[in-house]
Amino acid sequence: MSTAGADLDFDLVVLGGGSGGLAGAFRAAQHGARVALLEPGELGGTCVNVGCVPKKAMWIASELADRIALASRLGFDVPPSPGFDWAGFIADRQRYIHGIHGSYRKRLDEAGIVLMPSRGRLDDAHTVACEDGTRLRAGHILLATGARPRALGIPGGELAWSSDDFFDLCDPPGRVAMIGGGYIAVELAGVLQALGSRVDLFARSERLLSHADDELAVQLAENYRQQGVHLAFGYRLAAIERDGERLRLHDQAGAHSDAYDVVISAVGRQANTAGLGLEDAGIELDGDCNVVVDAQQRASLDHVSAVGDVTGKATLTPVAIAAARKAMDRVFGGQADARLDYEGIPTVVFAHPPLGAVGLTEAQARARHGDGAVHAYRVDFRPMAHALADRPVRSLFKLVCVGEARRVVGIHLLGEGADEILQGFAVAMKKGITLDDLHDTVAIHPTSAEELVLMR
Repeated sequence: MSTAGADLDFDLVVLGGGSGGLAGAFRAAQHGARVALLEPGELGGTCVNVGCVPKKAMWIASELADRIALASRLGFDVPPSPGFDWAGFIADRQRYIHGIHGSYRKRLDEAGIVLMPSRGRLDDAHTVACEDGTRLRAGHILLATGARPRALGIPGGELAWSSDDFFDLCDPPGRVAMIGGGYIAVELAGVLQALGSRVDLFARSERLLSHADDELAVQLAENYRQQGVHLAFGYRLAAIERDGERLRLHDQAGAHSDAYDVVISAVGRQANTAGLGLEDAGIELDGDCNVVVDAQQRASLDHVSAVGDVTGKATLTPVAIAAARKAMDRVFGGQADARLDYEGIPTVVFAHPPLGAVGLTEAQARARHGDGAVHAYRVDFRPMAHALADRPVRSLFKLVCVGEARRVVGIHLLGEGADEILQGFAVAMKKGITLDDLHDTVAIHPTSAEELVLMR
């Protein structure tokens, strides 16, 4: 039966079917709430469709390409130019993603959550209007509409692909200009270079990954140079112009670049808050159009919560999921104090090699605790496989400790396996581990991970 034009009542209406919106809807339904979820596109949001999942798939492919090259250096009979069926791999990637979509739809049906393939707009503080005229009344609203790539805002900026567009590639481009020095630019540059493109990365900043510990960012840049990625720091892009079928960059000094087959912009993301009627309903936005929330994800109206990229806070998929669950535990689960602890969130940049971190950088620790209280320990090494092949790629592991007890407040890993190693150590740091605790742990040898318990 059609609901077009009808007025329907729910306990919770969720705007956005990405990771945060889905997690909030499922948790609220577990608490007995009647839930409607509005999502005009594919379920899973950025992470599943143009983010974490397809990105990791491409990273796996690029890591395999590097392993094949490594195998050749170590004596395996590998063809000089082993082919990669890019289109075939994309088909496998999308099949995997379609399976995730189907899993979400099944779970929504089983939980009794009403899925509405529509955009929503707040008519008033408690009413959401759908595109077909259906109006949803709700005691509580969860905003989880995510974010989108930020436009370049320069002449010819429309000629650049966004980071989302990268996932539409069916063939590897020959020469690529990557605009940006953050984690998205770093990840895509590494993938493309490993899969056969020639990548030049142009960053406005003076280093890669402004959020990372400085020493690791410097070593990652050197690793990328060794892999053939050209890095241009302090670059002031002024315009992009066509040169026949190719594109050239122009900087603010008037110089122009080589010609590129593709220019990809990865200069940040902005919250999807436009057109939702938020400000008219009394919901406060900050200067970057993020929804302003308190420590419990509560917006400026008590019955409205917001999670994920739409808030601009720690814009990571697991953060959106955890914050949504805590918010729904507070609203529907009777847990008045439920909130996500934003301290000590582990993160990984899927670079080549990956860079993982949890806690404070050395600079942050010194600013918070004072120079005299901070003790930094580091180890720089070549992983065994690369040492055997006499390749220049290096790992750098670093611990940041404070106080006489040498409590660990920061763990920073650049190297193979950093993405898998970090999770367990993040738990330990959350529980207050000290340097002595690490020293009291027997090392697993020979591994990269053992460097963390041997560091002095």
